[in-house]
Amino acid sequence: MRTDLAVIGAGPAGLAAALAACARGVRVTLVDAAPRTGGQFYRQPAAELGARRPEALHHGWRTWERLRDGLAASAVRVLTDHHVWCVERTPDGFTLHALLGPEQEEPVEVRARTVLLATGGYEQVLPFPGWTLPGVITAGGAQAMLKGALVVPGRRAVVAGTGPLLLPVATGLAAAGVEVAALVESADPRRLARHAPALARKLPEGAGYVAGLLRHRVPVLARYTVVRAHGDDRLTGVTVAALDADGHVRPGTGRHLPCDTLAAGHGMLPHTDLAEGLGCRLDGLAVAVDTEQRTDVPGVWAAGEATGIGGAALALAEGHIAGCSAAAHLHGAAPGPALAALKARTALQRSAAALDSAYAPPAHWPEQITDDTVVCRCEEVTAGAVREALDLGAVDERTVKLLTRAGMGWCQGRMCGTAIAGLAGCAPTPAKRPFARPVPLGVLARQHPQEGPS
Repeated sequence: MRTDLAVIGAGPAGLAAALAACARGVRVTLVDAAPRTGGQFYRQPAAELGARRPEALHHGWRTWERLRDGLAASAVRVLTDHHVWCVERTPDGFTLHALLGPEQEEPVEVRARTVLLATGGYEQVLPFPGWTLPGVITAGGAQAMLKGALVVPGRRAVVAGTGPLLLPVATGLAAAGVEVAALVESADPRRLARHAPALARKLPEGAGYVAGLLRHRVPVLARYTVVRAHGDDRLTGVTVAALDADGHVRPGTGRHLPCDTLAAGHGMLPHTDLAEGLGCRLDGLAVAVDTEQRTDVPGVWAAGEATGIGGAALALAEGHIAGCSAAAHLHGAAPGPALAALKARTALQRSAAALDSAYAPPAHWPEQITDDTVVCRCEEVTAGAVREALDLGAVDERTVKLLTRAGMGWCQGRMCGTAIAGLAGCAPTPAKRPFARPVPLGVLARQHPQEGPS
């Protein structure tokens, strides 16, 4: 299968990029692991569920309709259920190696002249005592259950952590009939006030969520954090406590909130595995790009959350710019993205930077993790084991990994990397993974079969 431009990821950035490039005469193939396009932001329930008003679960539904209808009317080839695990540079372009279908066992290859990475992001999860109990899920997981399966995770929920995602999760659960005992936000609201000019575009959206919280009488506990989740076989409640100005838990402020669900989240991290495999330079934890969304690898563009967490509107602007630039490159012409997209990107990048600053996790969250708290769930490594490794001289994630196996499991450190870095007192670093997802050995063996005896 050959194409001019392969766009990996069918979320807002990937959809905008594919449509922009296709409109400029480029053969585009859009590849995504999900059964349907839309990504996490525009996640859709299966048609078999018969959702009567799916728009009630979404913000920006009209934008999604325009993207969906535009894609249907375009010449973009859409390959869903294709799990890309590696992008290989070849003499004439690139080869995408993917696994097909839910079982992810059948190999597929897509050959492209150029590649656009719109791989999105994933949730950052910070551990706390009891976080492995059944009933404790991520905030994004709760939202995915609601949007994609039309089910709620429980009857009485606490939504906790930090970040703008908590607002739509709390209001969405409440609107679906869940009793939301509290929205527990560790950030200080005054941080948002300091960035008011940069967040002007976000005010209407934020006001809508606040109105939803008020309508459903959801209590908001600002500058609070989850100290412990309680239960034996499953979650029965959580203890939350107030934070002081330095991010320490204030003694004597603990409150017990009975619940059967805790939806916890602490922001997002960029998906950079495919970019790193191609040798793209990173800026911190995100893929580094220029003003046209080009990476430093010729023929590779990146857009959306992979280049820095900024939300759907920014992803749409970046995707459009990247698609226009890739099309111009393929036609040997000067790039010409719409001026509106360039202006929108600048303003939205300022908003994203302001939100990132306002919603930083509590500075001293590692102090709340007891030694018996499991940090690496795949390998069942506790915080105590990590601290022992630090006592032995470990100073970073890699050394802790070598001494404890933390980060060597199925997720390859995606879930525990930030926690290990926090316990080690160092900044999180990108993990260099050879593949973007687990691959059956049989598939790898078929990639480069050994030559038999002559």
